[in-house]
Amino acid sequence: MKIAVVNWRDPWHPQAGGAETFAWELARRFARAGHEVCFVTARAPGQSRRDVAEGAFRADGRGLLRLPAGAGLAAAAPKPFRRGARLPERHPVLHPWVVRRRTRVLCVVHHVHDRQFGVHLPGWLAAFGRFLEGPVSRWSYRRHASVAVSPSTVLAMRERLGWRGPVHIVPNGVSIAQPGNFVKSSVPRLVCLGRLVAHKRVHLLLDAVAELRERRPDLVVDIVGRGPEEAALRARLPEGVILHGYLPEEDKARLVAQAWLHVSASQGEGWGLSVLEAAALGVPTVAFDVDGLRDAVRPGETGWLLPEGPDNGAGLAKGLASALDELDHTYTVNCREWAARFSWDHSAGRLIDLMRGTDPGPGWEER
Repeated sequence: MKIAVVNWRDPWHPQAGGAETFAWELARRFARAGHEVCFVTARAPGQSRRDVAEGAFRADGRGLLRLPAGAGLAAAAPKPFRRGARLPERHPVLHPWVVRRRTRVLCVVHHVHDRQFGVHLPGWLAAFGRFLEGPVSRWSYRRHASVAVSPSTVLAMRERLGWRGPVHIVPNGVSIAQPGNFVKSSVPRLVCLGRLVAHKRVHLLLDAVAELRERRPDLVVDIVGRGPEEAALRARLPEGVILHGYLPEEDKARLVAQAWLHVSASQGEGWGLSVLEAAALGVPTVAFDVDGLRDAVRPGETGWLLPEGPDNGAGLAKGLASALDELDHTYTVNCREWAARFSWDHSAGRLIDLMRGTDPGPGWEER
């Protein structure tokens, strides 16, 4: 097949996150399977307009990603992709209006953004974003199959966006290199992974540290990631907290493997890829009971889910203290077994089946 993967960023973009990992891990497997793959994306300063990596052709498509994206597809993609392409997308960018009728379009939705628009945008622009994500996208994709990464996203699409067409689940995979010769930290150590953006609410973890250190004065918290909130967070780091910024994958895995707990304070995710990455290294997660994270964390087995409330900072501190007291080796075993159920190869195979128009079979929640 000729496959154009249209995504806002690639994994090397400084603002890349889990959605970029999902798109690239699948794109490289499409190429490895012999398909012609074009990864259409925006480029960050310093990135080349076009590149080839692991058999996939990357094309700069900033203009086509800002407006109805398909309008610029022919200009951005090389000739083999201008006819009969399949278009899996990261989020709705209205390709069905501009591509040929014979082109099969799959809309990949990681999570519904309606509540996050209000965190990142002024009121009028947030309302416009909800209009595009809701009625406009629902109408545009009404005749096309869609893909979600979790049951939470499927439910949100149905209930909050009024999505009525078929939605298939293609989960995240995990491919973490097990660090050699690591030793679990002798002191309580927490790790938080992810982009430093407002809706991840990393500030709640900082608020909880002082209370936690009253009971465990040797507690250390490692925060790994980068983003627009980094300067503000760095300016108020409490004692015992280290903000590492970006780390290479091997160094990140070694740091996570040493931790006692992984923490996510996010207000909602499509899935929470960092939860799966931590689980693969035997580290359970403490998170709030919100979209995506309630799918990625199995309470009492691979972590803890905390209720959302008016004082989430205090709730997080209490939840982390309880988790540290309850933690035992069974969580490590359960985490590794849970993560082993997910693979990028399996997810790529499911998406290829959908692009061919065949039934991919039961999703992860049915296995």
